[in-house]
Amino acid sequence: MKRRDFLTTSLAASAAAALARSPLAAAENSPGARDYYELRAYRLKPGASTALLDGYLAKAFIPALNQRGVKNVGVFTELEVDKKAVTSKPLVDSPVWVLVPHASLESFVSISADLNTDATVQSAGANYLTTPKASPAFERVDTWLYRAFQGMPRMELSAFSKNRVPTRVFEMRDYESHSERAALSKMAMFNNGEIPLMKEIGMSPLLFSQGLAGPNLPHLRYFTSGPDLAAHLASWAKFGPAPQWKAMSADPQYKDNTSKNTARFLTPKDYSQI
Repeated sequence: MKRRDFLTTSLAASAAAALARSPLAAAENSPGARDYYELRAYRLKPGASTALLDGYLAKAFIPALNQRGVKNVGVFTELEVDKKAVTSKPLVDSPVWVLVPHASLESFVSISADLNTDATVQSAGANYLTTPKASPAFERVDTWLYRAFQGMPRMELSAFSKNRVPTRVFEMRDYESHSERAALSKMAMFNNGEIPLMKEIGMSPLLFSQGLAGPNLPHLRYFTSGPDLAAHLASWAKFGPAPQWKAMSADPQYKDNTSKNTARFLTPKDYSQI
């Protein structure tokens, strides 16, 4: 090997080894398989009915995913929540949020590419797929692709989600960061303590994920849940005072790793599998 090639190879190996030893890399390089999550936001014109979209999702889209081995597809709309009164009401003109868990990146790619070319889907979803231009089922669809965190590599459904308790509620949060490094720091914070704490105090987390593609990157997104709004808010009330959280939030290595926190309360559609 020439001396120049040897030096180049050695420097590259040293850099890779140094990165693998860093705390941030621990959040990125995990053994074993992790879920990929496709999240869609179907945005409708103000006052528009969701009937066409609901019919397609319930009768064509979700059954086709299930036949392809994709289970536990979630469909939600947003709630307007009064935390003090512990009450909620449907958010007017809410997007329809669709959460699709994939066991691999190949699953996401292959299904996204050809699902609507399936004759069964075209038949079951005909009203939606052939709707005239003048009366579309939606105005636009935003899509994100996420990878599950090392600290929670697969989606975890609570008993009330599996049993589809009618009062169940979900909270979807996305944490934006001012840089990719800051986003990795926030991911490490979850993996190193926040996820176990949330499970311990009964917040029933559904998933934690890193944004790979989509709007408003870099950001992380996660779901917590409860059998009803009161139980969910009560669990969150335990989080802030917890000694584990206070210690993590005061740790300098996690300083300024989040620039924006957006929380949305969600209620599942009747046909949602989560």
